[in-house]
Amino acid sequence: MRVLAIGECMGELSPTGTAVEFRLGFAGVTFNTAWYLARCAPNVHVSYLTAVGDDATSAQMAEFVRDSGIDDAFVQVAAGKTIGLYMISLSDGERSFSYWRGESAAKTLADDPVLLDAAMASADLIYFSGITLAILVPDRRAALLTALQKVRSAGKTIPFDPNLRPRLWASGAEMLDAIMQGAAVSEIALPSFEVEADWFKDATPKATADRYLAAGATTVIVKNGADPVLFAQGGEAGEVAVHPVDTMVDSTAACDSFNAGIFACHAAGDTLANGIAYACAKSRAVVQERGALVAIDPNTLP
Repeated sequence: MRVLAIGECMGELSPTGTAVEFRLGFAGVTFNTAWYLARCAPNVHVSYLTAVGDDATSAQMAEFVRDSGIDDAFVQVAAGKTIGLYMISLSDGERSFSYWRGESAAKTLADDPVLLDAAMASADLIYFSGITLAILVPDRRAALLTALQKVRSAGKTIPFDPNLRPRLWASGAEMLDAIMQGAAVSEIALPSFEVEADWFKDATPKATADRYLAAGATTVIVKNGADPVLFAQGGEAGEVAVHPVDTMVDSTAACDSFNAGIFACHAAGDTLANGIAYACAKSRAVVQERGALVAIDPNTLP
């Protein structure tokens, strides 16, 4: 299987455990998933579509992408730009972020329609997120959604994590509208109940699943923190129990590593319930370490 992830990889300043020291790394929701997928499923060809600047930090990040075992053929270089930067703050393992992304080259990732079509043509599964949509200007966002709809109709698998980030949008109404447009072109939706309930006013995880099914997804997996993961597929629904951690160190890539586990099991032809159990195990390991990208055992199941 060939997987393409689309989005923004940024410089990440993560706390080292002291009050004033941070470590520079590179991360971002769709990139994190690509990184974990390359480790969970070494037989899967993983590519990343983004844009970087022409400065030294951008070159360092592009090298990091390659060294991670991810194909960088669709990493574009935008003259005069750089990469975005974010800093993690932690409180009892829960994270908050400060962002600097005004000159982020990734905002131009959908500017080249020829490259966009070529990248999608090269993949069997194409993953994007609500953040991918949020960083694009409206006409480029529309172009990306049109391209995704086209390849879905051609038989490609399109997973979508809504990743609601209100600060990236001009208004809450714009965010909600764009998220449901993303859902409409997706085959697999991967929402997180808590934030979906806040913004869409879903009363239950089932209400979240039903909304994405009605929008056009055929498989919905609703993450819900330490509560069971709800899934709906082909007219059937079920739950998979989550084994909570005793101490959460850093929840930065909890959902990203979970999504990688889902894609790894999808590539292997495993059942959805088994895939969710595997994905939960990966996420559980990740949140017990600092930073977005941490070493995990790709084989261990609960």
